[in-house]
Amino acid sequence: MTDLIESEEHRALRKAVASFAADRPDAGNRTLWQEAAELGYISVNLPEAYGGGGGGITELSLVLEELGAAGNPLLMMIVSPAICGTVIARFGTEAQRRQWLPAFADGSRLMAFGITEPDAGSNSHRITTTARRDGPDWLLTGRKVFVSGVDIAEATLVVGRTEDARTGRLKPCLFIVPRDAPGFTRRMIDMELHSEEKQFELLLDEVRLPADALVGDEDAGLLQLFAGLNPERIMTAAFAIGMGRHALAKAIGYARERTVWDTPIGAHQAIAHPLAQAHIELELARLMMQKAARLYDAGDDAGAGEAANMAKYAAGEACVKAVDQAVHTLGGNGLTREYGLARLISAARVARIAPVSREMILNYVSHQTLGLPKSY
Repeated sequence: MTDLIESEEHRALRKAVASFAADRPDAGNRTLWQEAAELGYISVNLPEAYGGGGGGITELSLVLEELGAAGNPLLMMIVSPAICGTVIARFGTEAQRRQWLPAFADGSRLMAFGITEPDAGSNSHRITTTARRDGPDWLLTGRKVFVSGVDIAEATLVVGRTEDARTGRLKPCLFIVPRDAPGFTRRMIDMELHSEEKQFELLLDEVRLPADALVGDEDAGLLQLFAGLNPERIMTAAFAIGMGRHALAKAIGYARERTVWDTPIGAHQAIAHPLAQAHIELELARLMMQKAARLYDAGDDAGAGEAANMAKYAAGEACVKAVDQAVHTLGGNGLTREYGLARLISAARVARIAPVSREMILNYVSHQTLGLPKSY
C-alpha cells in the first residue's frame, strides 16, 4: 500500500538526500548546491537528454523537502530548476534548451524569476512591465520586486506583457534577460529576514533583447506562465514542510532529553500533544503536495493548479505552527542562536505570504473549486 503514496525508488532517493544533507550541516549554499548538482539532485526533474535525471516535480520536491528537513534548504531550487527549468524544457526552443538546461543540471548556472511588481503583486493581469517590438528585437520596460538570487543568477526569466495584434489587449510573455543586458539594473532590498539568497528590485529601461529571448509562443504566454507557477507552489510547499520537519525534530529531541522534576518534559501532554498535532498537519500537507506533484507530472495542469494551491496553503500553515510550537517547547532556549530555531520564526511566515498569499489561495479555491461568486 505504501507504493500508492511513495515508490521504493522515491523512498531510496529520500534516504539518499537525507544522508547527503545531514553530512553537510555547515556547507555554504553555493558549495551545497554544487555538491548536490554533482550527485544529480538539483536536476532530477530535467530531461535526460540535457543532463537531467528525467524525473519530475515529484522527485524535485522530495529532494528539497529532505534538504530542508536537514536544515539545509536551497531556496533557488524553487526558482532555477523548478520554474525556469520546467518552462524552458516544456516551451523553449532547442537552442534555449541546449544553452540552459545542461548548465542547470551541472550546477554551473542559475536563473532567477521576475514576476512580482510593486502595484500588482503576482497578479499577471495587472503587470505593467511591457515588451514591444522594435524591428527583429524586443524592448522590455518595467519594474520587478522581491526577485530572489539575481546576484548569483546568469539571467532572469522576466514576465512581461505584449500587445495582441488582433485585440489590442496585453497578454503575458516570458523573456530571458541576461544579467549584463544594458538597461537592466538591480537594487538589493534591505530585508529583516536573514537568508543566503538576497532579494532584489529590478529596473528594466528599454532593455533590448533579441527575438530568441522570448520563451515559447507569444500567444500562449498565460499557459506557459502557469506551467511555471504550479511547480513554484509545489516546491514552496516542499520548502515549508522541510522547514517544519526540521523545527519539529529539534523540539522532539529537546522534549526527550530536557528533564524537570525527574521527568522528561515530553512525557507531559501539554508538550506532547501540540508536537503530535504539528506532525499530523505536516504529514497531511505532504500528502497534498505529493498529489499536486503527481498531477502536474501526469500533465493535468488544471488539476495540478487546484492541488498545488491547496498544498502550498496547507504546508505554509503547518510550517508556521510547527516552528511556533518548537520554539515554545524549548522556552528561552528556543530563542538562542545555539538551537537555531529563532531564525525560523520569520522564515516560516514567508511560506504563508509567498509566492501567493493564503488569502489569494482561499479566493482561488472558493471561486474555482466551490463555484462561489468572484470577490475581486
